[in-house]
Amino acid sequence: MKTHIAQKEKPSSPSRGTTGSIFADLGFNNSESAALKIKADLLNAIQKIAKARGYKQRDLEKILDQPQPRISELLLGKISRMSIDKLVDYLHRLGAETKVNVTVRKAKKRVA
Repeated sequence: MKTHIAQKEKPSSPSRGTTGSIFADLGFNNSESAALKIKADLLNAIQKIAKARGYKQRDLEKILDQPQPRISELLLGKISRMSIDKLVDYLHRLGAETKVNVTVRKAKKRVA
């Protein structure tokens, strides 16, 4: 009896290029995409600090003055209900300094 072994297919090429922003690629508009990128960067900094200092959820509850479910959401990356202001506050409570870096792109010529 012969068995058929399926050959692995070669990964297909993406059907379109990337914009350089995962959020834009997922369909968010420019302002939503920018806000999500900022939130992701802030979250990443919070998680790095917590990991480097060996903080447990109980430690973060006290430092951030938040209940355990909120800390769990934070550590799991569930930031949809968290504002940029709240994430900046968390970083401040962790002793971090936040700075904003704005890069201005050249304006495209407008066609009248």
